[in-house]
Amino acid sequence: MTPLALAVLLAVGQAEPTPQVEISPNPTQYQPVTLTFDGPEARETDALNPFRDYSLNVEFRQTEDVPQRFEDHYFTNTVRGYFAADGNSGETGAASGDKWRVHFLPLSSGRWYYRTSFIRGKNAAVDLTPEFVDLAPKGLSGLFDVAEVDPQAPGFYGQGLLQLPAFLIVPEDLIDPLKPIKSLSGREHYLRFPHSNRSFLKAGADSPENLLAYADFDGTKALGGPQPKRDGESSRKGLHTYEPHVRDWKEGDPTWQNGKGKGLIGALNYLASQGVNSIYFLPMNVSGDGKDVWPWIDEKTRDRFDVSKLDQWEIVFSHADRLGIMLHVVLMETENESLFEALDGNGDDEGVSFADTRKLYYHELVARFAHHPAIAWNLGEENGGGDDRFGKANTTEQRKAFASYIQGIDPYHHPIVVHTFPNQYDKIYEPLLGFHGIAGPSLQMGNAKKSHAETLKWIQRSKEAKQPWFVCVDEIGPADTGVVPDDAPNAAENHKLAREVLWGNLLAGGSGVEWYFGYKYPHNDLNCEDFRSRENVWKFTKAATDFFHEHLPFEEMDSADELVHADGAFCFAKAGEVYAAYLPSAAKPVEMDLPEGEYEILWFDPINGGELRTGDGDRTKGGKRSYIGSPPTSPERDWVVLVRKRATDSKN
Repeated sequence: MTPLALAVLLAVGQAEPTPQVEISPNPTQYQPVTLTFDGPEARETDALNPFRDYSLNVEFRQTEDVPQRFEDHYFTNTVRGYFAADGNSGETGAASGDKWRVHFLPLSSGRWYYRTSFIRGKNAAVDLTPEFVDLAPKGLSGLFDVAEVDPQAPGFYGQGLLQLPAFLIVPEDLIDPLKPIKSLSGREHYLRFPHSNRSFLKAGADSPENLLAYADFDGTKALGGPQPKRDGESSRKGLHTYEPHVRDWKEGDPTWQNGKGKGLIGALNYLASQGVNSIYFLPMNVSGDGKDVWPWIDEKTRDRFDVSKLDQWEIVFSHADRLGIMLHVVLMETENESLFEALDGNGDDEGVSFADTRKLYYHELVARFAHHPAIAWNLGEENGGGDDRFGKANTTEQRKAFASYIQGIDPYHHPIVVHTFPNQYDKIYEPLLGFHGIAGPSLQMGNAKKSHAETLKWIQRSKEAKQPWFVCVDEIGPADTGVVPDDAPNAAENHKLAREVLWGNLLAGGSGVEWYFGYKYPHNDLNCEDFRSRENVWKFTKAATDFFHEHLPFEEMDSADELVHADGAFCFAKAGEVYAAYLPSAAKPVEMDLPEGEYEILWFDPINGGELRTGDGDRTKGGKRSYIGSPPTSPERDWVVLVRKRATDSKN
């Protein structure tokens, strides 16, 4: 046990020896703190199920001084725990032990107190109404000190908890942690880090969806791909090894079990080096396309989890935190969205079909992974669009019940989104407008040209419903191609998608894009081994997000396409201050409608990025159809023009 652990033990009404607790060293604000408790000996396969029939919860509270009563603390958060076998199963592969664990993300520095609740009883993890037996370490309490945020901490650890403003957790507001913030200067529809005051624009990888079908994870095997095989589909090659990325692993990076994990850890390193800040993955694809990912001890058992496998997932996810890569956790796919209710009994949640095994699935994922500072929970890929392989699609009532359940057990209120088919937007999203459990749509675009209009539509509709959503494009068609490898004969189409999808989304007020790899080409949505296959895609995506962060007050800007007199142009504006317009072609001199004033004109290359440049004119006095001119070179192709108030004439 660490010296810190020994120092924080405080026995509360314990006649017998106090169970021990070990706390991870050097607790720091916005970095996860792990508490590991001694508890009852258990095994993954015990008749008394350690995942279903036990419930460990730890309440964390904060105060400036040691209180006379626990209830005097002003800051409280209840975090769910889980069975951790021997406490090191990612290394040992252990399936049994007496360690029980909680991960806590402290949102403020100072002295923190904890108090445990631990019970045993049938279905205790999801049903708290029957009588249960109290177990040690119930009632154990202690304290630990959390240092202030380390501004040099890697990745997200120096930025805070990524949230949507309507779900923002602010320490002084924690009596009502879901209370919306009154005013955030136009930022309501962007995710942001409150500590760094930085909004988040997604530049992500949507593929492979079976990212976790990795040969180095315990208990992972391939059951075979989609049946029947789709026309033109690239062949499957078994589990991922990410062998091309072993060279991207660096000394000091994590591994497990004598060097396993280098391929996937290296792949994350490469993606981060290219500006990728989000990964999309399924934690379960039983009866889905891949049939090679599940969190359980086998694909048919849905209430017993593979402890060592999940510990190894945690190693990978923690590395993603350090690299600044958000976890986009897609909980189901369209082929299996009713799997739990169909196979395990419907259950009932106030008249809504909601199986206990689904609740347990959500519970285990939240308990193990909600402490990561940047997560989006996605209720399902192509959710509700049609009957799945078990005969019934999820309903609006189920989506609301599922989201409410996750929100109720996730102490950090990570955003919850929903993905669906392009022709199902109104059916799926309309009934969710104004519902506090949903933070946005996860758009699948069959027609890339519609990305701009759909993004703008759902931002505006959600604001009208007084529950602003962040809007991302998380999959693009055609389904067989997506963004193709750089060496494909039609790779030039990727640049067209960048214009229509990436710039279309961002210049409508959207929050960014994740790129889908299709199923036709090598390194696709199920068999991608080398993310370098899309290096040009990462390049032009980073160019776009860098432009927004470096040159635009984008949180204060609105869509204003009507101001630009150019075919197919998108425009984003802070009226009278700054304007950014994407031009599919600048072959004809550009004109814009601007208020009177002195403006400078600069040009940006959306393909290669780089510095702002001047064209054939560097300023304008504004007015109706102001002459903006032409770019510095190659006017026949696409450019971004930035028009902004000259500093000498600015009111700011």
